[in-house]
Amino acid sequence: MISTLPATREEAPPASQAGVARLAFERSGPRTVVRTALAHSPLRLLTPRNHGHAAWAYTSSFGGGLVDGDHLRLDVDLAQGATALIATQGSNRVYRSPHGCQSDLRARVGPEALLAWVPDPTVCFAGARYSQTLDVALAAGASLVLADVVTAGRSARGERWAFLRYASRLRLAREGRTVLDERQVLDADHGALPERLGRFDALATVLLVGPALASAREALAARVAALPVKPRAGQVVSASPLGDDGLLVRAAAVSLETLLATTRDWLSFLPGLLGDDPWARRV
Repeated sequence: MISTLPATREEAPPASQAGVARLAFERSGPRTVVRTALAHSPLRLLTPRNHGHAAWAYTSSFGGGLVDGDHLRLDVDLAQGATALIATQGSNRVYRSPHGCQSDLRARVGPEALLAWVPDPTVCFAGARYSQTLDVALAAGASLVLADVVTAGRSARGERWAFLRYASRLRLAREGRTVLDERQVLDADHGALPERLGRFDALATVLLVGPALASAREALAARVAALPVKPRAGQVVSASPLGDDGLLVRAAAVSLETLLATTRDWLSFLPGLLGDDPWARRV
């Protein structure tokens, strides 16, 4: 069963609230439940039931994507010991937007809690300008799984790397101390993107942090280290430790399908942490 929680007012929300959503999760016995799920149009939230102990939430937007001037913001709170998966109902499509559009995530993960942020890929159409911020604060003992994928766009329609600008900022704080603050920018003003990205059609960032992911992190680091270096490989992957309990993995692939299969394989441990498989109904 899926419940949808859009804006509940008859009139459009004020500009200061448009595109704002809030999710809060807490433990109730052995399970995590959704305490708050509030969204203002064009954002909406879906909270499907599952067979595990974790709570799931999916974001979506009316109109099927971001248009010029959109600014979406999702605030997330996980109480102590909660486990939550947040994903998207489909790809994050960004339409032509000469003035730009923006999406922000602000997440606070309480002690011993686990957040899995695994949205579908971002697809920027020709002429799009898009920026996003992923800002996560972890309390003591908290854990994070984060996967972020951006594609070349609608290559089949001749729109390969045809957007104007893509900017993504990733910030992570552990117990109030910043451990990661970086920005990725793909801007056509800095040089033609198809030539700069070469044969690669998709880029991915995967971040595993916290005690709940110790074994998964160790296994993934070992797998990446064992990958052979081949000329003109279909994928290029690198991994970097992040403090004492984090791993940052980056990948570029010649096809989105290849990269999605790879990242899904890297996160094959996730159903075990959640108690149910979020991808089982989507294959």
